[in-house]
Amino acid sequence: MGFTIEDMLTLTGDRYQMSMIAGREGWSNSISWVLMVEDYTILRNFVGKELAVTTGMGFDSEEKLLSLVRILSERHAAGLLVNTGFYVDEITQPVLDLCNELRLPLLTVPWEIYIADMIKDLSVRIFLQGMTDDQISAAFIKSIRSPDSSAAARQELLQYYDVDGVFQIILITIPGLDTMDTVERKRIGYRMELFLENISHNCSFFYYDGCFVLVCNNLPEDITDHVITDFQKRMSLRMSEVRYNIGVGSRIKDLSNMDTAYKRARAALNMAVHIGRSTMRFDDMGIYRILSLVQDHAVLREMSDDLLAPLILYDQKNDGQLVETLEKYFLFQGSYTAMAENMYTHRNTLMYRMNKIKKLLGTDLSSSKDMVNYQIACLIMHMDH
Repeated sequence: MGFTIEDMLTLTGDRYQMSMIAGREGWSNSISWVLMVEDYTILRNFVGKELAVTTGMGFDSEEKLLSLVRILSERHAAGLLVNTGFYVDEITQPVLDLCNELRLPLLTVPWEIYIADMIKDLSVRIFLQGMTDDQISAAFIKSIRSPDSSAAARQELLQYYDVDGVFQIILITIPGLDTMDTVERKRIGYRMELFLENISHNCSFFYYDGCFVLVCNNLPEDITDHVITDFQKRMSLRMSEVRYNIGVGSRIKDLSNMDTAYKRARAALNMAVHIGRSTMRFDDMGIYRILSLVQDHAVLREMSDDLLAPLILYDQKNDGQLVETLEKYFLFQGSYTAMAENMYTHRNTLMYRMNKIKKLLGTDLSSSKDMVNYQIACLIMHMDH
């Protein structure tokens, strides 16, 4: 997950006498670059994940620092580092409280630290970690695309992940993501990555095949649930104008099964998009778990169309509701009372329709075989092929 605030503290904290004094919930924020900020002008160029460093020359009052923190949060910055001791002697409590509220990491280094050397050091580390992340992403994509190459991917990932452990893939997409230019897609990705809190180097985040991919390795199920829930909360607060869908795959053992993990996450994502839900878990999809993994989509569509053709044709010619009525019949297990309440239709009308349906289909739907076949045919109609 890139070079994070935690990495910076762990690897360089002592060298630069660095302290994290607020916004600790953002400790896993990854940093894309380090930029000096002495006035508001450069903030227009922030696209997400930047670490802002200031001596406080242009932010030498509580009011100015509060304004800076708000703008950095709006611009989805990774954090703020203040060189204290000259322009800013002490960070006031309101600034600390705001950073905590916005989950924006606030760090300090003493005035004696030579900022230029620190920025150069951090920039090199960020660049090298970025190269490593690209290699990791490529290895994961290789294992997803071609299971036969998982042995090679295993060697590449061995030093970073427990390749024999449990993997889970979560897919996130928004409308038009696959048609965006690279810069815009990266900007969206940077912001989303900051919303995925409480994950560190046991996860990898990258773009692939029209969606953002989060690969989790040995992440406990309750932590995964928290990550998704918190992501949704932050999306609603910080990117409320963006409609998104999430597909959560199953927990799969061993890197060699990464293609299966991806297919299940993709099936869940497709279903979420199709039925208009923000999040869908593959493990909660019932019989769709089987149907969604059938590779020959044409045979599913043919099965559905062949069985339901008489009803579809009738509805098209008569502006009818026979297909919907049959679906409700299965949904409410043949209860005309429940169907009538749900469809706001008199039960006698529904009974008439069902008699018409049975006549057109040439079956009274009394056998379990017919019931299962027609119920599956109705389910297939709502699948996104």
